[in-house]
Amino acid sequence: MAVLVPTAGKAAIAALIKAEADYLALGTGTTAEAAGDTTLGTEITDTGLARAQGTMSTQTTNVADDTSRATKTWTATGSKTVGESGLLTASSGGTLYVREVKSPTKSVTNGDTYTNTTDLVVS
Repeated sequence: MAVLVPTAGKAAIAALIKAEADYLALGTGTTAEAAGDTTLGTEITDTGLARAQGTMSTQTTNVADDTSRATKTWTATGSKTVGESGLLTASSGGTLYVREVKSPTKSVTNGDTYTNTTDLVVS
């Protein structure tokens, strides 16, 4: 039997996600996302691009406040090629809520800024 999540339920779930998963991580991996992923392929832990708390908000994609959004801007202190990002529940370890492979990848060098926005839509 199929169930329906009503509009108010979608907003409530997005708000719960916003409160639970607020760390963004970048990585150099480019292997396709898979349902069994629990980490990024190769998480960046140096060069100013390490995992950090994002700015959280809810957005409207299909119905009011059905999307949890995490945004973070890093300033690079070295050179890396960003190939993936993830939304997680902790500053290390934690549960991976979202993994996204970037296409194309983005090279950053010392002094460059890199902004990542991750949206998780409850539908």
